[in-house]
Amino acid sequence: MRPKILATLPGYTPALFLQDAAAGVTVALVALPLSLAIAIASGAAPATGLVTAVVAGFLVSLLGGSRVQIGGPTGAFIVVVFGIIAAHGHDGLVIATFMAGLILLVAAMFRAGNLIRLVPEPVINGFTIGIAIIIAASQVRDALGLAVASVPADFVEKVAVLWAARASVSPWAALVCLGTMALIVLFRRAAPRLPGLIVAVGATSALAALADLPVDTIEARFGALPATLPMPALPDLGFARMVELLPAALVIAFLAGVESLLSAMVADRMIDDRHRPNAELLAQGTANLGSALFGGLPATGAIARTATNIRAGGRTPVAGMVHALAVLAIMLVAAPLVGHMAMPALAGLLLLTAWNMSEPHRWRGYLAERPSDLALLGITLVLTVLVDLTVAIAVGAGLGLALRLRRRGVAHADWSEPDR
Repeated sequence: MRPKILATLPGYTPALFLQDAAAGVTVALVALPLSLAIAIASGAAPATGLVTAVVAGFLVSLLGGSRVQIGGPTGAFIVVVFGIIAAHGHDGLVIATFMAGLILLVAAMFRAGNLIRLVPEPVINGFTIGIAIIIAASQVRDALGLAVASVPADFVEKVAVLWAARASVSPWAALVCLGTMALIVLFRRAAPRLPGLIVAVGATSALAALADLPVDTIEARFGALPATLPMPALPDLGFARMVELLPAALVIAFLAGVESLLSAMVADRMIDDRHRPNAELLAQGTANLGSALFGGLPATGAIARTATNIRAGGRTPVAGMVHALAVLAIMLVAAPLVGHMAMPALAGLLLLTAWNMSEPHRWRGYLAERPSDLALLGITLVLTVLVDLTVAIAVGAGLGLALRLRRRGVAHADWSEPDR
C-alpha cells in the first residue's frame, strides 16, 4: 500500500514540477464549476463541493496508488447524496461518508483492491447510464428556468412535476444553458487542452449579468460562498445513528472504490503505467474521512478530471496536489465572483456531464453483447432509475454472479428432501 508519490520523488526535477503545476491549475479550473454543480445537484450547499475538491483531492493525490488520479466530488454520487440528505439531513451524509472512509480503509487492509474485476461490466454500465438519466432529469428545472419550488426525489414524481410546470419555461434560462453547452463542446473540439468548462460557464454567466437577464445565480439562491475552509469537526457517531446509516455508507464505499479503481485503470492505459489498487483504496478511505471532518461530500477518483490532468501534461501526484491548492486559492480570493455563476449555465454543464457519463459511443456495442448481458444492463438501469441504487447494485451483482457460474458450466446441485 505504498503511495505512488514515493516512487516519483527520486529524480523529480524543477522542469517536471512546472509541468505538473501547469496541469494542476488547468484541472482546478475544470474542477471548480463541476464541484459547485455537483454539490448543488446533490441537494447540498455549493461550498461543500469546493471543500471536497480541496481536502479529498489533496489526500487522494498524496496517498493514492496512481500517478495521475484526480479526486473529488463526482456525478456518480449525486443520486446517492441527494437521497441521503433527503432522508437523514446533511449531518447524516457526513456520518455516512465518515463510515464509508473507515470501510474503505478496512478494504485496503484486506487487499480488496483487485476485487473490482469481479463486478460484472453490464452492472457498472447499467447503473452509470441510470445515474446519468437521473442527473439529467434533475437539471431540467434550472436549464429551463421552470417555476418549481422543489423537485421530488422520486424519478416518476419528478417528471410529473416538471411536466406540470412546462408553461413556465424561461427562454433566457434556456438560452444561457444552451449557450454554455455549445461553448463547452466548441472548446473540447477546438482547444481540448484548455479549461473550457470554466471559460464557458464564466462567459455565459457574465453575459447574463451584463444583460441583466432574469436567471438565478449561486449567490441569489444560496447566499454568499465562504472564502475559507470550515474548521474540522468529528461527526456525532452515535451507535443507533451509525446502524441507521450503514446501508448508505456501504453504497458510498462501493461507489468510491469502483469509480476510483476504474479511473485508475483508464489512466494506466493513457500513460502506460500500473496503479497500486490497495494504495488507491487507502487513499480513498482517508480522503472520505477527511472530507467528512470538514463537512464535505463523498469523494472518489474522477475519470474526466484525471483525463484532463493527463492531457494537460500532469505526470506525478504533485499535479493533483496543486489542483487542490489552486481550488483553495480561488476560494480565498474569488469567492464573491464565483457566486455570480448562473444556475442555467451550471445546469448545462451537468447535462453534458450526464451525456458523457452514459458513453453514447458504446451503445451500439452494448446491443451486440450477449442477450443475457444486455438484459443485466437493462435491469440494473431500470432499477437505478425507478427503485434505488442500492437495490440495483445488489440485484445486478447477484444476477451477474449467477450468469458467471452458469457460463462456467457449474454442475447442478443434487437437491434432496431436507431432514426436518
